[in-house]
Amino acid sequence: MPQDISFSVRNNNGDAVRVGAWRYAGDGSGPNVHLQAGVHADEIAGMLVLHLLMQRLHTAETQGRLKGNITVVPQANPLGIGQFRQGRILGRYHDATGHNFNRSFDQSAAMARPSTCVQQWQKKLVQLAAPADVMLDLHTDDEALPYLYVHRSFWPRGRELAAAMKMDVAIIWDDGGDGSFEETIIAPWIRDGVTAGRMAATLELRGQGDVSDRFAEQDAAGLYNWLCGCGVIDESVAPAEWPVEAVEMGHMETILAPQPGVLIFEKELGDFVEEGQRFARILRTPGDPSSEVVLHAEQAGRLVTRYRDRLISQGMGVAKFTGSRVSRNWSGGLLDPN
Repeated sequence: MPQDISFSVRNNNGDAVRVGAWRYAGDGSGPNVHLQAGVHADEIAGMLVLHLLMQRLHTAETQGRLKGNITVVPQANPLGIGQFRQGRILGRYHDATGHNFNRSFDQSAAMARPSTCVQQWQKKLVQLAAPADVMLDLHTDDEALPYLYVHRSFWPRGRELAAAMKMDVAIIWDDGGDGSFEETIIAPWIRDGVTAGRMAATLELRGQGDVSDRFAEQDAAGLYNWLCGCGVIDESVAPAEWPVEAVEMGHMETILAPQPGVLIFEKELGDFVEEGQRFARILRTPGDPSSEVVLHAEQAGRLVTRYRDRLISQGMGVAKFTGSRVSRNWSGGLLDPN
């Protein structure tokens, strides 16, 4: 049986809330792994994926086939998971402080005495993952193709992970600066020059509505097979073959809404558009044809993400596309600064 290594943090009211965590023991000959989902508590798909994966890991542990220790945190954020408002979970930001749950992990980890419940939670989560050689953080976008965020230090090795997960796109980044969990974990590796044999990535498992047995079983199998391939589980698995488009972070095009209104997409996820081609429109005032604005692609590329709701406010991200040149809107940092 896996070892229960769950821990508690305090919520806004000072009550203890539990972060469920389990460790599967290997024989010490393989890399140690940390897997987690739900840092943004409204991104649910990874929770089901890890739930299913844990059943396979239990079998491998029982049969003595684990070479590395594997820590699994299938629902990492008890602070955000309870933030329901008018029937909808708001799990990206902490209600009381406005803190984005996946920002400033580095600052929280460096504090001797974190002052807020979010900072305390972040520090404990970093401490749990810090000994790992492999860290995968499972997220989802609004509506999206499955895609991978990976630091340049782990590319092209990350292609095998993306292929195992049948991810269509891998976004390669260099500098973050916002203290995301992934960035915080790999910072000492990069500083000390010890990235060989290690891996860290953020996996975007499609969109927030893509929670199903079919997807979860496919993703759990992909993770399991990849863990076999990188020497964590003693099982022979053929490397996956899947076309993965590698895109520089600065080449991704994010189209913002020039006005509020009803959002109508004319292209589907994965569609290729030419530069200048229309892909959506926004109707500001239904009944007034002159209030409609057509949106065009900034450059040729594939539609990777779409805004989930069909009523959008001005300035929100409508869609993201792959590109072949630096976006004129690129100013550094990660893809989603907020």
